[in-house]
Amino acid sequence: MTDIAARGYAHPEVLVSTDWVAAHLDDPNVRLVESNEDTLLYSSGHLPGAVHVDWTTDLNDPLRRDYITREGFSALMSRIGATRETTVVFYGDKSNWWACYAFWVFQLFGHTNAKVMDGGRLKWEKEKRTLTRDVPTPTPTKYDAPERSDAAVRAFRDDVLKQVQAKGQLVDVRSPEEFAGTRMHMPDYPNEGALRGGHIPGAKSVPWSRAVNPEDGTFKTAAELTEIYAKANQLDSTKPTIAYCRIGERSSHSWFALRYLLGFTDVKNYDGSWTEWGNSVGLPIEK
Repeated sequence: MTDIAARGYAHPEVLVSTDWVAAHLDDPNVRLVESNEDTLLYSSGHLPGAVHVDWTTDLNDPLRRDYITREGFSALMSRIGATRETTVVFYGDKSNWWACYAFWVFQLFGHTNAKVMDGGRLKWEKEKRTLTRDVPTPTPTKYDAPERSDAAVRAFRDDVLKQVQAKGQLVDVRSPEEFAGTRMHMPDYPNEGALRGGHIPGAKSVPWSRAVNPEDGTFKTAAELTEIYAKANQLDSTKPTIAYCRIGERSSHSWFALRYLLGFTDVKNYDGSWTEWGNSVGLPIEK
């Protein structure tokens, strides 16, 4: 189904089609942002006018395991030529893993005028649409970001532990092998530091990839997502929910699907995820 408005999403306005993006390539009120797992991919060709936001250097603090500060976000938005009124549209590789991650980080600073291009790079390329190597040079803006506010969308280790103790809803979006503890990392990826395998007690295993159509990376319909999350896994959209993966990128994708497409009223992303949980002394683990 190509018509996003007809898919039954709770908030269809946060997802835009490749047709919509193609029609807004020259819109001065829209800023396209590419964010990829492969940080070299942008230079090989990107959407006309799109700027690059590198998740490793642009969104994360260079020293601490944390995100950039208000000053850092203000500088980033100024550099990419965005104001508070600019509609920021994210897209990228891996069915929008890191596009959703960047979208999520932007929510920490209250930039709610944000959208994700359904299907990301994969769909754009499959449709043989224009890519360019020309790097835009936006006119810097004066962007005064508010202080970062994590509470609404971000979960920390202690929040997760309280969720476990309360037998609340947890969604493990990693591969089934990671969930079972038979593998310490994704297939074809290196182990990035977790010393123990398994999952957080009480978590439901719902791999992130179940939310998308593999042929073009687009999100499945609300009815299909409801079947996966609500019916098959008994997740209640009215109850507090925490999603996690290994470092928070896959779970930001599932967070996006739960929050905006299914309308979960209180869902957070645990970006510490298994890299933190599997290395922490004394935390409970199940296999």
